[in-house]
Amino acid sequence: MSHQHRHIAFFAAGCFWGVQDYFDQVPGVLETEVGYSGGTLKDPSYEDVISEKTGHAETVKVVFDPMRVSYHDLVRQFFRMHDPTQLNRQGYDIGPSYRSAIFYMDAGQQKVAEIIKAQLEAENWFDKPIMTEITAAGPFYPAEAYHQKFTKKTGRGACRVPYAPLS
Repeated sequence: MSHQHRHIAFFAAGCFWGVQDYFDQVPGVLETEVGYSGGTLKDPSYEDVISEKTGHAETVKVVFDPMRVSYHDLVRQFFRMHDPTQLNRQGYDIGPSYRSAIFYMDAGQQKVAEIIKAQLEAENWFDKPIMTEITAAGPFYPAEAYHQKFTKKTGRGACRVPYAPLS
């Protein structure tokens, strides 16, 4: 597959195990990798990140074919798979490392993310304001090997919302 059909997106939506598992089920997603983004420490470990001192969010790198799935649809799936109204937490996972965030690669991704967030708020999709942070992607540090494809390997940590195609 040629390089131009491989775009990258970064999403943080709580524990990265389930987020990775969810995106792996989206047709057009070619690869995913869990890691850490949005923080200050270079090359953090899982222990560093969950100490909540580094500012990183548990993030999933999504490599996708834009001919098969649009960035717009990935963002819509992101908002579907978690509760973006929770600040610095997702369910029982509490702290900034579990925050809801979209780390955009360019102005086009930024615009799409902001438009969809505004549309969902205007339509009162959620009963509370959306807390999702939309910021430029910084360094992404892959997580330890045992975290990769964790839900697929263990059956644990899936998103509370099962994957479904967008209607």
